[in-house]
Amino acid sequence: MNEVSTTALRRPWFHRGMRWVAVAATAGLVAACGGGGGGSGGGETAVGSGASPAVGADSGPPAGNAPATGGGVAAPGPTGPSVEASYPSGTPTRADAVRFLTQATFGATPADIERVLALGYQGWLDEQFARPGGSLRSSWDAAHAAIQAADATKSAGQREVLDAFYREAVTTDAQLRMRVAFALSEIFVVSFQNDAVTNNTRAVAAYMDMLRGNAFGSYRQVLEGVALHPAMGLYLSHLRNQKENVAAGRVPDENFAREVMQLFSIGLHQLNADGSRKLDGNGAPIATYTHDDIAGLAKVFTGFSYAGPDTHNNRFWGATGYQDPDRLWKPMQGYSQFHSVSEKRFLGAVVPAQGTAQPAASLKAALDTLAAHPNVGPFIGRQLIQRLVTSHPSPAYVGRVSAAFTGSGGDLKATVKAILLDSEARGSAALADPAFGKLREPVLRLTATLRALGATSDSGSWLISNTDDAATALGQTPLRSPSVFNFFRPGYVAPGTLSGAAGMTTPELQLTHESSVAGYANYMRGGVQSGWGMQGLDGKAARRDVQVDLSGEEAVADRPDELVDRVAARLMGAAAPAALRGELLTAVQSVAIPAARADGSNATQIANARRNRALIATFLVLVSPEFLVQK
Repeated sequence: MNEVSTTALRRPWFHRGMRWVAVAATAGLVAACGGGGGGSGGGETAVGSGASPAVGADSGPPAGNAPATGGGVAAPGPTGPSVEASYPSGTPTRADAVRFLTQATFGATPADIERVLALGYQGWLDEQFARPGGSLRSSWDAAHAAIQAADATKSAGQREVLDAFYREAVTTDAQLRMRVAFALSEIFVVSFQNDAVTNNTRAVAAYMDMLRGNAFGSYRQVLEGVALHPAMGLYLSHLRNQKENVAAGRVPDENFAREVMQLFSIGLHQLNADGSRKLDGNGAPIATYTHDDIAGLAKVFTGFSYAGPDTHNNRFWGATGYQDPDRLWKPMQGYSQFHSVSEKRFLGAVVPAQGTAQPAASLKAALDTLAAHPNVGPFIGRQLIQRLVTSHPSPAYVGRVSAAFTGSGGDLKATVKAILLDSEARGSAALADPAFGKLREPVLRLTATLRALGATSDSGSWLISNTDDAATALGQTPLRSPSVFNFFRPGYVAPGTLSGAAGMTTPELQLTHESSVAGYANYMRGGVQSGWGMQGLDGKAARRDVQVDLSGEEAVADRPDELVDRVAARLMGAAAPAALRGELLTAVQSVAIPAARADGSNATQIANARRNRALIATFLVLVSPEFLVQK
């Protein structure tokens, strides 16, 4: 990575702001830790003040794909060699392995790097495809049982889901499965921010398990898992959705029917295989569906509610005495008495009027139609590229991934493999391309830090909890997006930026503004200094729960060059570029390490100074564009 390669992804103020934050926070960090000449610690100093609205917040519907380039009708998708022909060969270097793992995991670790070097890319992928990982629901259940054993009036909640998420993200050996599931959770969104979901925390844990279990299966399986999951049923209100009643003026709820097309499958506009929009004779994009299609699909999604041994009316409504104990994670079942029997037309398909309601048959017809739509490959494929590799993939890259998706019948394993082994993802040319790469979203910055620095949890529960606040934390919490459109939209083009002027889609910049820049810096500064999360399960522990190990950095703190190179290697997988390295050396050397006195009376001052140097070097890398931008 180099200064040139990160330029196009920065806002004009973003680089300056980060450098200012780094300088200000360095001073606060030294003061707090008693650096330079000693001292005994103190309170943390906040960086920045006030709050600013998001720059260029996108208030319109999501643009599912970048506009087609050129005039007239967009050209058909690319043709040529098979996707397999673009797969890399040979043994990856250490830098190659780190880059690969940054895209495929929650952050590279020394053990992961050695595994990639030993197995190669394809061998590592095959090993990961076979690993099942853990279960967020099982973790939630165990935490709930422990809480109830101590106090039967209390229950596990959102925090226990987030605990389980971070434990898996940081520690699981099934990294690829969990990373792809996280990507899917940002496409097929459910959120604790929704009133119907906020207290159904076990359902959300199970929803993540469903996505992870299907991460390497077929897209059609994922779509059915999403459509029938009670967490989604609650979130988009098709759980207990009733058939139409003309006399009463009731029509089926259209919420899920709309979003399953707009966000989960085909998008707003017809697409070529390379993700460019098809245009009509007047050069205008062609819509994929109409309101009539929404109304037809809404009838399909009637008559579904909680699972159970029967289809009694009371079970449909969730009445007391009719609640299966596992209803929050078992797939919803059809209740014929509440399912529409009228004709259902959508996307050119017709489900004839039914003499006897058949909710399962209607659902199958709808999901088969959606999954077979030619838009799905480029629409879903492009978003997975964005979540794993680069924010603004080229049409050729999208085309190859779309071909892998379509050619495999919508197999996500083949799709993920195509994304991660593509020549653009693995080739060196992308490193010099200022349009290639992505701003790491805040959650992935944190997990990469924790994994790189060998983080541990004192409680074993990874008590990081809610990080919603952009001014004091990450401005992002897993499974807590503000809407079904996720934390950021795949077609977001940031106004007032170099990337925006170039027409680049940069979704993560939708979360980036003055407050979030300072908030991230403060949060990470506090973390490397004092740890992250709660102080124990009871809030009474001596320190924060999640800690990183900087003992190796402290040991070489009297050798600035070695310290800087060690920190850069751990966090970025390579030596820092010259400009950043110079800034790191200047900052580190600004903290003097006093000479040891013969009687050892200044040993504490020396230890503090050594730690300050380690903290400063680590923190400055974490707020540098070179770390924040994934190439």
